[in-house]
Amino acid sequence: MAKLVVRGGRRLHGRIRIGGRKNSAVAVIPAALLARGPSVLENLPIIRDVDTYLAILRAMGVKVDRLGLHTVRIDPRHLEPVPPLELVKAMRASYYLLGVFLGRYGQAEVPLPGGCDIGQRPLDQHLKGLRALGAEVAIEHGVIRARADRLVGAPIYLDVVSVGATINIMLAAVLAEGTTVIENAAKEPHIVDLANQLNAMGARVVGAGTDVIKIRGVPSLEGATHAIIPDEIEAATFMMATVATRGDVVLENVIPKHLDPITAKLREAGAEIEENGDRIRATCTRRPRAVNVKTLPYPGYPTDAQPTMPARLAIAEGTSGVRATM
Repeated sequence: MAKLVVRGGRRLHGRIRIGGRKNSAVAVIPAALLARGPSVLENLPIIRDVDTYLAILRAMGVKVDRLGLHTVRIDPRHLEPVPPLELVKAMRASYYLLGVFLGRYGQAEVPLPGGCDIGQRPLDQHLKGLRALGAEVAIEHGVIRARADRLVGAPIYLDVVSVGATINIMLAAVLAEGTTVIENAAKEPHIVDLANQLNAMGARVVGAGTDVIKIRGVPSLEGATHAIIPDEIEAATFMMATVATRGDVVLENVIPKHLDPITAKLREAGAEIEENGDRIRATCTRRPRAVNVKTLPYPGYPTDAQPTMPARLAIAEGTSGVRATM
């Protein structure tokens, strides 16, 4: 795409169906590699990270079939756990292969991930968790190398709330011996989504969505069908644009509970938000009011919904403040 041309001056109105959650997709795709047979993933978003992850899987011998625009079948029975360097470096979430390979094969070699450059995002909590399970982990020449004769469940306290570390530890622990307890775990909805997928495959994960997750290891996992939850950041973006243009838009395929911190701020700004099952109607008939926003881990205001907020506040009545804590 050479350029985007935006012609403003129009109020947004109509209906829009929200796609699958990006942060769920990049976790449940590698999780499917833990199974002994094929899995079907539904409601996948049409985004570059999904295409890149599927390309990584194909490069490792995984059979990936498109069953529809948003549905794929992943068959990992011929998986060779040697990920392609350039594709891995193209995205941040490729580091989930570390937990998958370590859990399934007892060893992993994964290049350091690339992806969005939004500041320092260390991997220390990932490595701490894997070491607690019994793995030897080192970073050499840009590659994370891990091995373990066997993984054994252990208590793991995360020094900071980390979505990525929580997911990586979950992926490694589901096939470990004994029980793993992750304390100070991330509580985001895509953590719950991943736990639901793993449990459908035969794992024993409880407590997802709270700050203590317990995982009882099982000998093996089977393939399963799993539908990814809607993306609340996509929904938030359309809601912001609707309020900024004094529009009237119905968002379909949403989970209103996941949008609570966003709808609270929009209502504070003068918008009308109506919730009806898996639909939300956002309307605004006046210039929005100023609000103060601070990003926090879930269930606080999400960091990924912060960039669109200042654009809306730029036309708000009064002085607003936005504090990003990442």
